[in-house]
Amino acid sequence: MTSTAFCARGSDAGLGYQQRRAIDRRRSAKCWSRRRVVAEGATISFTAASGSPASLSVNTSSPIPAGDATNSKFLNGVASYVQRRERREKLSLNEIIEPVSSDLDALNQNLQSIVGVQNPLLMSAAEQIFGAGGKRMRPAIVFLVSRATMQLARLNTIHLQHRRLAEITEMIHTASLIHDDVLDESDVRRGKETVHQLYGTRIAVLAGDFMFAQSSWYLANLDNLEVIKLISQVIKDFASGEIQQASSLFDSEITLDNYLDKSYYKTASLIAASTRSAAIFSGADPSVCDKMFDYGKYLGLAFQIVDDILDFTQSTAQLGKPAGSDLAKGNLTAPALFALDKEPELRKLIDSEFTDEGSLESAVQLVKRGGGIDRAMELAKQKAELAIQALECLPVGAARSSLEKMVEYVLERVF
Repeated sequence: MTSTAFCARGSDAGLGYQQRRAIDRRRSAKCWSRRRVVAEGATISFTAASGSPASLSVNTSSPIPAGDATNSKFLNGVASYVQRRERREKLSLNEIIEPVSSDLDALNQNLQSIVGVQNPLLMSAAEQIFGAGGKRMRPAIVFLVSRATMQLARLNTIHLQHRRLAEITEMIHTASLIHDDVLDESDVRRGKETVHQLYGTRIAVLAGDFMFAQSSWYLANLDNLEVIKLISQVIKDFASGEIQQASSLFDSEITLDNYLDKSYYKTASLIAASTRSAAIFSGADPSVCDKMFDYGKYLGLAFQIVDDILDFTQSTAQLGKPAGSDLAKGNLTAPALFALDKEPELRKLIDSEFTDEGSLESAVQLVKRGGGIDRAMELAKQKAELAIQALECLPVGAARSSLEKMVEYVLERVF
């Protein structure tokens, strides 16, 4: 396997893929060890009187060192999170992306014309593709990283290259979804019928192929070899992820590392490459570009892990696709892999490919009983914390704040 897309940290240059994965695990363990030190001997209590603002107090057996930014940031984050949970509030994505709302408005106007103007046959399909309730998270992240890194270079106006990069990112993402739906024979996406369900497999494949081709054309015209290599690697990673998934269906022997590899290829690769590319177009230092790659990679992994949790915990109406569909098709994700450690019966059901009536429902219950959901959530939190750490190189401001909140938003989707 190639490791081009993982040229993320100068200190990791030249290392093999598995060596970098081992480094990631050590960083993650170190991060959460530090958090546990803060928590030991501490009592975090939450109170909210009826009709009164919520408050949170922290008592520790030994005082937190004055000026300890890490502990202070952690406790402030706990306060914000617990208060919202008590009020049953969640972060609003619209509020998070507000600093780049005008950028996204311009992007939305361009996307349909990019696909349909030269190909009227695909116009109605394009309207279905880009009007299916997508959140535009990926281009929003591109714009937020662009604006945050521009501050370091003392730039005031976002470049045309940044805008084109956001469009390319969304086209590649959407093309991959169309092809995924064809491969998975999924009839519903984001609560609406998929392109291949409405227009047939032929139109769906053509629409996906065209968007990959169009994004490649725009990419070449960005005239930046480093970015071209980064984004081109993403398309290769998509194929690698699909091949890995197809070759391991109903395989109860796959490891968590196998799962994280596939999750990187299918989800995190695009986000990591686009965030690094945004920093490159801002003229940021190589070290900042490395950190932006890390942010995208860990955010993408956290997003995929949470997505896989939701497959077990939410209904079809909430998911916008059939609940339990991944497990039913033999795609074993983090919750199932963790539960296999404690539920031997789950392995038998997976090996049977759920041919007996009620076996899939039984498997879902075993995943929940075996602690698969909780352990997967802890893994998502570890990746999320690494994403937050990568933002420390950015100047304080609206863009950085939104990038931090984007991480929290990803985790809050579970609740």
